[in-house]
Amino acid sequence: MATPSSIDAYVRDQVVENGGREAHVCAQPKLDAGALFVLKSKGSWLHCAYHLTTSIVGPDLLSLPYSLAFLGWTAGIFCMVIGALVTFYSYNLIALVLEHKAQFGHRRFRFRDLAHDVLGPRWCRYFVGPLQFLVCYGAVVGSILLGGQCMKAIYLLLNPNGNMKLYEFVIIFGCLMLLLAQIPSFHSLRHINLVSMLLCLTYSVCVTAACIYIGKSNTGSQKDYSLKGTTVNRVFGIFNANSIIATTYGNGIIPEIQATLAAPVKGKMFKGLSVCYVFVTMTFFSVAISGYWAFGNKAEGLILSNFLDDGKPLIPMWLIFMTNIFTIFQLSAVGVVYLQPTNEVLETTFSDPTSNELSARNVIPRLISRSISVMVATAIAAMLPFFGDINSVIGAFGFIPLDFVLPVVLFNLTFKPSKRSLIYWLNVTIAVVFSILGIIGAVAAIRQISIDAETYKLFANV
Repeated sequence: MATPSSIDAYVRDQVVENGGREAHVCAQPKLDAGALFVLKSKGSWLHCAYHLTTSIVGPDLLSLPYSLAFLGWTAGIFCMVIGALVTFYSYNLIALVLEHKAQFGHRRFRFRDLAHDVLGPRWCRYFVGPLQFLVCYGAVVGSILLGGQCMKAIYLLLNPNGNMKLYEFVIIFGCLMLLLAQIPSFHSLRHINLVSMLLCLTYSVCVTAACIYIGKSNTGSQKDYSLKGTTVNRVFGIFNANSIIATTYGNGIIPEIQATLAAPVKGKMFKGLSVCYVFVTMTFFSVAISGYWAFGNKAEGLILSNFLDDGKPLIPMWLIFMTNIFTIFQLSAVGVVYLQPTNEVLETTFSDPTSNELSARNVIPRLISRSISVMVATAIAAMLPFFGDINSVIGAFGFIPLDFVLPVVLFNLTFKPSKRSLIYWLNVTIAVVFSILGIIGAVAAIRQISIDAETYKLFANV
């Protein structure tokens, strides 16, 4: 695979020069309220690393042992390594395309703006824009639901006979999200996302320690690493597992994160991604390997569920509390990060860029629109506690195109590498392979929904 440095060298060779100087840089057009107030360009590469880590390293990594249960040791680890390499490569490609635009005075702050420039207005309006909104808002709903489930788990440990329902905890977590949603800009989240980065590392250590504890004790179930189910179920399970892995590595908001960087942006995203992927490597692989080692093909969709056997904890209670509490707090940060594209659209629609950001003219519409956005997400999470199945479809349809396919397509269309070059054919291969995986993964996810449909019930207390 081509390295980021070799790609960067290729990009430098493509820069148009005139008498030893770069081409004339045009003035940046006047910013709308969304770019001006939400996507403030004030951050450093370190702040970018905080945002990237929070957006990628979230509690959905706790489903990685479950994906390995469908793939086995060799295929599972191989798919995780490929996922890490391809996403790191793809995210750097899209960062280079954005840097190239900024270099000539056309800095783009949103995924849809970049798609408009490179692919055309129809692709922007009917594909990239709606797809990104669906993915990001789905992540918000999923975060609220998972936050409610973690709260309920703590409640049942303290009060096994308690009668509070899941939707009540979802609403409580939604209230926390309602407060965080009022933080005005993406850049304002940098300190929260620093704490989030430390939290994801902390609960990953807790989960890994819990898995090792159970795996070495006699309290866990007998380990079985064979692939279970019929041949058809195994095949669909393999594609479903790959969709889970792809969604776990997914981001979908690279341009919006890069927009928070202060100019000049060149080279800063590579530094931020490098720090982020140190955390990705430490957390993803430690949880996936220890979880699958401890529980084999009995690993649950959320590995925390394996820590209880008929409601009885298999590890010390304090470790379960710590893990769930850290997960809850990090989920709130993940949810508010993925709320930013929605906030940006709302700000562009309802705010006035000529007025002060904190003026009544802008604060009142912001408070109302963001509150309604979070309340709708909370209502969906409370009504559809089986949203995980739906989210796997969103991941297959959304994260794979946005994070695996579009970056390489945008790079090839922007820089037009020679069809005889390694970069061109590597990018074409990635686009084709992951387009196929995305389609098959979506089919597998829809099949899973049809299988689970009999258990679906609005406001179910699962």
